[in-house]
Parts: sequence; structure tokens; C-alpha cells
Amino acid sequence: MKILVTGANGYLGQGIVKALLDRGSEVIATDLNVGRVDSRADLKPCNIFEIQDPFKYFGKPDALLHLAWRDGFVHYSDAHIADLPGHYSFIKAMAEGGIGQIAVMGSMHEIGFFEGSINENTPCRPTTPYGIGKNALRELTKMVCGQKKAVFQWLRGYYIVGNSKYGSSIFSKISAAAEEGKEDFPFTLGQNQYDFIDYDEFCSQTASAVSQRGVNGIINICSGRPEKLADRVERFIKENRYPIKLRYGAFPDRPYDSKAIWGDNSKIERIIASEKPSLKV
Repeated sequence: MKILVTGANGYLGQGIVKALLDRGSEVIATDLNVGRVDSRADLKPCNIFEIQDPFKYFGKPDALLHLAWRDGFVHYSDAHIADLPGHYSFIKAMAEGGIGQIAVMGSMHEIGFFEGSINENTPCRPTTPYGIGKNALRELTKMVCGQKKAVFQWLRGYYIVGNSKYGSSIFSKISAAAEEGKEDFPFTLGQNQYDFIDYDEFCSQTASAVSQRGVNGIINICSGRPEKLADRVERFIKENRYPIKLRYGAFPDRPYDSKAIWGDNSKIERIIASEKPSLKV
């Protein structure tokens, strides 16, 4: 497959582009800057919001994987709403150009406050500009794909665990603090339970989802099980042998965070199972 990946220079984009290339896909990687993207990809630095005919400009790819998004970890940033028309116009132009498959990275924050397992039928009641912006783009993308008969895939991401200091997650911040020589890290009480997925597995699942067209709609990119935040962070510190301790109770829990929330992984498991060769006796 020939896959266009937007936001390719970002924290997620770098690993997902590599995962797609390792699978043998032809990848066109675009971002404002592509300095950290795997050099095996066809690198096209640009502002996608300024391209008039993006489908033609990017060489008429088979599929679009739209990762581009500003301030993903700053949930109240105005950019989530200000950029929404640009994302919609870009996706609409790709569909009108004739692309056959559109996959967009979503977020469990589209759901809002909820407790339990999330599947594709779970109602969305987002409570932050980030969740509202993502949810609006999901509905618009589904509408456009329906109008243009393109395959619609919404890849709903959960809590990614990785030790890159360049990310904005708590795990990246701990990695950066450890590198700076800090001995403690201010933390909440860490009692909430979330669906944590390791960075490499997240990238692999995303590559699997966009490399097929048999399973579509909302696909959770997740582990499928909840784990207490404090337990996962303590384990992360131990796994990376960081000489840093958590200062519990330094911050309150965010009022919009659920007490226990995780993804239903049945669809991504079905996709992964279909990739394995069947055993014939």
C-alpha cells in the first residue's frame, strides 16, 4: 500500500512511519518539519492546510493516515477548535481527490467522563476542547467518507507508555526529569485506572489497522485492560532504572478524568489475528 502519513515528525508519527515501512508499505511522510522521520519514507515537508489539491500533490496515495494535531496533551488549548476547519478541509479535499481509505487518529478523550469498557457504540460526551475537537472531526470524517464512498477508520488511542523525552505524556516528562538529574517528581495520588499501551505496540497496532480494509469504523488502539496509574508509573520508573521517586499528592486529580476506563480491544485483536498465517494440517 501507498500510505500518506501526516504529522509524521511527531512523537507518534515517527514510530508509526517506521512500523509501516517495516511491514513493506510505501510511506509518504509529511509534516512542517521531517527531520526526525525515517529516511526510507518519501519525505515532503509542508503545511498541509495550504495545499490546494493534496491528493494529487502527494502522488495519489491508496490511504491517508491523519495524525497531524497540535497541542494533543494540552487539553484546553484553543488550537483544538481553531485548527478544526483546516483538518476538515484537508480530509475533504483528499476524499474529493479520490482517495479510497481515510484513517484518523482519535482519542479516548472524545468519550468524556465514563467508567468501564469503551467500544464503538459508547456515547461521546467530551468535556474539553481537545475531546470536542477530536469528536467533531470524527463525525465530519465519517460524513465525508460516506459521501465519497471511502473506507472510514477512526483509530481511538489510549494512554501510551514510552520513554522518549520529546513527548508530552507523564512518562515522557518523567524521562526528561530523570535525564536532568531530578530526584523526585510531583504526582497525583495515582489511584485512577487507565488503559496503558506501550509505544511500540501502539505503533504496531496502528500500522496493522491502516494496512487492511476488512475491519473499519472506530477501532480502539489499546491493551484492553485497566491498570492503576500509580502502579504503571512506578513500574515504568523501575523498568527504565530511573533514580527518581514520585511525590504523591503534589497535584490533584483532574476533575474530568474517569476513575476507571479502558478500551474494548476485540476489533484490533481481530485485525492482528487475520495477519497470522493459518495452520494447515
